[in-house]
Amino acid sequence: MTATTVIDGVEIPEFLIALEAQNHPSLSVIEARRAAGKALAVRALLLHRADELGLRPAPEHDEAGREETAEEALIRAVLDEEVDIETPSTELCRHIYDSQRSRFTSPALVEAAHILIAPQGDEASHWEAAHMTALDVTRTLIEQPGQFAALAKSLSNCPSGEVGGSLGQLGPGDVVGEIEQALSALQPGQVLNQPVRSRFGWHVLKLDRRIEGRELPFDYVEDKIRLHLESRAWTAAATRYVADLAERARGLGVAFSLTRDGRFDTGALSLGERLAGASAAGLEAWLDASDPDLAERVRAAAAAAGIDVDTFVQRAVKDFVNTAGDESWTHLISAAQGAEDPAIAAIASLLRTRLTPKTRTYTIFRKV
Repeated sequence: MTATTVIDGVEIPEFLIALEAQNHPSLSVIEARRAAGKALAVRALLLHRADELGLRPAPEHDEAGREETAEEALIRAVLDEEVDIETPSTELCRHIYDSQRSRFTSPALVEAAHILIAPQGDEASHWEAAHMTALDVTRTLIEQPGQFAALAKSLSNCPSGEVGGSLGQLGPGDVVGEIEQALSALQPGQVLNQPVRSRFGWHVLKLDRRIEGRELPFDYVEDKIRLHLESRAWTAAATRYVADLAERARGLGVAFSLTRDGRFDTGALSLGERLAGASAAGLEAWLDASDPDLAERVRAAAAAAGIDVDTFVQRAVKDFVNTAGDESWTHLISAAQGAEDPAIAAIASLLRTRLTPKTRTYTIFRKV
């Protein structure tokens, strides 16, 4: 018997959730399992829909030349087929541009120079020696900044030393993060009062010039704005589409089950369909043999409602299918597993829940 959990109308073996959870790092096991179950359910719903549509897409390649898997191709195809959005108009793009102009600027640039003092080996002593040299150079340049080019040419272990240590114009991401952060705190003409370490060695830094970003014209950014709006709208539409698939699956009770290899089982009836087709007569005989007390409670409840047992059971099943959440379906499937007639076992379980008196609470003390 395989333990299962129902998520968005999809019955998923627990061991598949445990395997998928490894792909969803989280602060807790519960959160990782929840994300894993959701991912498996969404994938199953999309693959099931692709099968309904009869899609047979050829795998495509991404910019790096990697080929889609067959499942990735099916998911892409079903979303391409059924998720549609309107192309943002020029007027909307212009409104975004006019209301958020500060976002549409060229990146700030800096002109900087450095002197690299590289360690002569990987040992800590070599790094310490290089650090001491870099500190001496820094102290000299704070007092005599005009010597920067000469010291760079004589001491720097970087080819830039031949041009006085100049790094030219730098934009975001052009140098390692440690150096970029240090340069951002300097004023033009200033030498940093401490050398900065990177994987290459110790850097003595000087900022020569800062060039602030300039506002970009609308014609230059219109396509980028449109692409951003399309991407955001498509993500929202795809999320709604998947939610609709899940709602439809939940409306069927359990739309389908995943097999041990993670595929959906298209041949089996959903549990909701099996519940609807179960025989009340068979249920009464089963209850009389296995749980006489429940059988009597069902007959008594039907009589109290003024209806026959068959109608009572049908109403109970319909109410369950229409209102039950994933947790209730999970419990019901657990009750049905291993039974000779899973539908009858499931109905018996939901009837027990329905006919169990709710626990009453009492107030012992009342505030005056």
